[in-house]
Amino acid sequence: MLFTPLLPEAAAGVIEARNVMTPLAMACRHAEVIAGHLTALDVDGRRAEVLTDGGLEIAIEYDHVVLGLGAVPRLFPIPGLTDHAVGFTTVLDALYLRNQLLRLLAAAAVEPDPGYRSRDLTFVFVGGGYAGVEALSELRGLAQDALRYHPALRGVPQRWVLVDAAPQILADIPSRLGRYVADTLIRWGVELRLSTRLVQVADGRVTLSDGTEMDAGLLVWTAGVKANPVVGQLGLPLDERGRVRVTATLQVDGHPNVWALGDCAAVPNAATPGQLDPPTSQHALRQGRRLAANLLAAQDGRPMQPYRFRSLGQVATLGRRHGIADLNGIRMSGLAGWLAARGVHLMQAPGASSRLRVLNDWVLSLLFPGNIVAFAGLLDPPSISAAPTRPLATPHRFPPRGGQDPAAETASSS
Repeated sequence: MLFTPLLPEAAAGVIEARNVMTPLAMACRHAEVIAGHLTALDVDGRRAEVLTDGGLEIAIEYDHVVLGLGAVPRLFPIPGLTDHAVGFTTVLDALYLRNQLLRLLAAAAVEPDPGYRSRDLTFVFVGGGYAGVEALSELRGLAQDALRYHPALRGVPQRWVLVDAAPQILADIPSRLGRYVADTLIRWGVELRLSTRLVQVADGRVTLSDGTEMDAGLLVWTAGVKANPVVGQLGLPLDERGRVRVTATLQVDGHPNVWALGDCAAVPNAATPGQLDPPTSQHALRQGRRLAANLLAAQDGRPMQPYRFRSLGQVATLGRRHGIADLNGIRMSGLAGWLAARGVHLMQAPGASSRLRVLNDWVLSLLFPGNIVAFAGLLDPPSISAAPTRPLATPHRFPPRGGQDPAAETASSS
């Protein structure tokens, strides 16, 4: 189970990647955990078919089934997108981006051609939501830490570009905090291309809707998510965005023994009548608690309660000592926002063991320089174009200079 709010810091190496995940066997100690993939669900016959990771096909008869299949990246028919872009929704994405960034810096440090060096030092992020802003900020911090070990790059400009189709980034937060984030990024030299879309990617060259073209060493796609397409194959009622429709008690419409929550469900909230929950971690956590209580109540014949949760606010970190927080109307930015964001994330991390490990990583990151270890074997990016069961895509390497890519002989698939 991945705690997604800490994924940007895992990408930057501030937090050990293992510490943002919790094994299901530890989280669900009184459950039988079957690692595998759902291949069929008979909601009328109350029967699920599963293909285990060991290749065993098994059938499970159930009284109740809960769907928490999450989301996958939301893609658009942009030429070259799935061949060249990397998503930012999994730990594999985070590790790959970290490795690729460090690899590009090392390549630029010995590159004699100014054109190729400029390409290696150009990093484009598409999507101005929390994922895009936090990923860019944390990875930029990693690049700054790495410069101390690449003296040849000191004084050499890096190009960080954030592209978003909306007229402003982080549109769902108070305008004052949004302006602080935008001003901070601009002060760091980040190019904000707002009201702008990605049009095409070809041979490492990025084309934007405002006519801008640039060669980029790294293209990161963080332009939203959509419900896991598996839910569309189960014969359950869906909303216009492909999410399972559920009632106020988190039961699927017309199927009282089928439950759904999280990014794959359209969840009504009694605290915000007429509005569905957004796909955020804090809402999914509260949905899980209410669903668990209602499931036990249904088994015992007790009355169930409608899901009700009023958002605590929004927080985001922007690298070291910079952040924003809007907590029940109390708005903070800078160091105060950064501390508040970390405090919220720490409180919501699953389990005391995870919280202690994360806290230890944070303390070490304040006392010592950033860790710039890269894993040489993780050169192939996870695919952003399909459900998690699809194999990895063709390796995404440097655009060739007209000949055979020398990395093709030695790159290994992760």
